[in-house]
Amino acid sequence: MHTRVEPLAGGTLLEAVTARADLSAAFRAVVVLFATVLTIVAAQVSIPLPFTPVPFTLQPMVVLLAGAALGPRLGMTSQMLYLALGIAGLPVFAASPLLPQGAARLIGPTGGYLMSYPFAAFVAGYLAGRGFDRRYLTSVLAMTAGLSVVFAFGVAWLAFGAPHAGLSAAMATGLLPFIPADIVKLLIAATILPSAWRFLR
Repeated sequence: MHTRVEPLAGGTLLEAVTARADLSAAFRAVVVLFATVLTIVAAQVSIPLPFTPVPFTLQPMVVLLAGAALGPRLGMTSQMLYLALGIAGLPVFAASPLLPQGAARLIGPTGGYLMSYPFAAFVAGYLAGRGFDRRYLTSVLAMTAGLSVVFAFGVAWLAFGAPHAGLSAAMATGLLPFIPADIVKLLIAATILPSAWRFLR
């Protein structure tokens, strides 16, 4: 006889794993730092492309997973910490032959993408906290919403920010070339959290 398994208590995967919503400050700090380190590692997997100043990295996938697993506030905090370390001059951003590490990176061509990470993590975490991460299709929606934030910030900065490329050129160099690969990354990311929920059940 089939018995329907009810979702575990807790809005996010992190709360369910720890089986408590009142996480200690020390534990919050550890998981935020872990997500930040994963973002740094993902930035090092960087492939420069000859037709665009924006490299291919694994960062968007990690940003969305961090937000969805940790929740909106902790996910956003992990990405704010990542940006703070980069602004301080630590070598956490993707390698670039044109721009040095440090605060100047935020006013370069990839600045919009970088500045989007806290907001993208918040959106993915907000939707995950409402159960979007427990099934594959809704997880895809949550990841798509977060990735849309990344592209919106990135393309807008390329078009109207410091590079002033114009909207058409920004879409041609900052959006269209990345859609196929990012769809694949998004679909992979969307399988991870529902699989984790099934394991916990």
